[in-house]
Amino acid sequence: MSSDDELSLPEVKEFQKSKDNVLEDSRKVFEDVHADFCDIRKILLKFQEWKEKFPDSYCDAYISFCLPKILNPLIRVQLISWNPLEVGLEEMPWFRAIEEFSDARNIHESKRDYDPDQEVLPRVVEKTILPKITGIVRFVWDPLSTSQTKNLVQLCNHIFEKQVLSKNECSRGKEDLMNMVVLRMKKSIEEDVFIPLYPKSTVEDKSSLCSKFQERRFWSAVKLLSNVLLWDGIVQEDTLRDLGLSKLLNRYLLLILLNTPPGPDNTEKCNKVIACLPERWFQDLKSGSTLPELRNFCQHLLRFSYLTLSRMFFDETKEVVLLLVKVKALDIVEDFIEEYKLEHLKSMIGKETFLK
Repeated sequence: MSSDDELSLPEVKEFQKSKDNVLEDSRKVFEDVHADFCDIRKILLKFQEWKEKFPDSYCDAYISFCLPKILNPLIRVQLISWNPLEVGLEEMPWFRAIEEFSDARNIHESKRDYDPDQEVLPRVVEKTILPKITGIVRFVWDPLSTSQTKNLVQLCNHIFEKQVLSKNECSRGKEDLMNMVVLRMKKSIEEDVFIPLYPKSTVEDKSSLCSKFQERRFWSAVKLLSNVLLWDGIVQEDTLRDLGLSKLLNRYLLLILLNTPPGPDNTEKCNKVIACLPERWFQDLKSGSTLPELRNFCQHLLRFSYLTLSRMFFDETKEVVLLLVKVKALDIVEDFIEEYKLEHLKSMIGKETFLK
């Protein structure tokens, strides 16, 4: 597989130079402003004092609604150097300051009372952070990069689950972000995936340039499949199944698998494809049939089983049958075992060990 970072040294240096220039300019934005009016922690401290001394007027002023707008330009300046594909939010001082402010309770309040300041951080995330992440996804994120995708998925999990967005609002920012994530993955599948098909005689020689290029493109597509399916639990399942299985596996990867001779190489490829699939998708399948989008892939595995068995590669046959069991294609496995009287393989069906 290719690495995530394939930029040349001159490109890296040029980017770093441009980035340093932007950061240097950003430091001048508040150079003539007193710290009390540009330091987020100090600003929040003033509001905290107001809340403690005059809670009624503080509440009447709807400060919890105003603070996100007040803090927005200050946060945006600090976000200039932030790359959500590399660093999370928790490490940033302004985030911790708002988090502490949102969690602080007025000593005059009962702990059971609802504190509107608890909505400050979610509103900041909704109005300031999500648009920033959406822009990064649109212009910077490379769906083929595993490290970038893992960091982005982790960040979204934190925002959507642990740091829940405002419960009283329909999150337009979240919807825009998810739409952009799906759009970028779809574009990557359409533009970054290329599976060349060469004559069988050309690729049989594994040392040939054609064979090496085809292998590289195949594993690049498998890498993209893995990255796409990392979004399971965040992006809607039917959307992921369409992108990962219908558009990527069935349209591209299966072409190579069908043209790969039976043997360890084909088994390894099929193994890696199945390893990308979320286990959760198969937990509630009760009928013995696999996912509809995997039927063509399972038919390939079945043909693969016939060929290995006819050549008396029994260990390989067993391994392929195990792959069918993993994707819950139990009806296919049962028919295969019954047709060829492979009673010794029956013990594999129904064992949880083989479904993990």
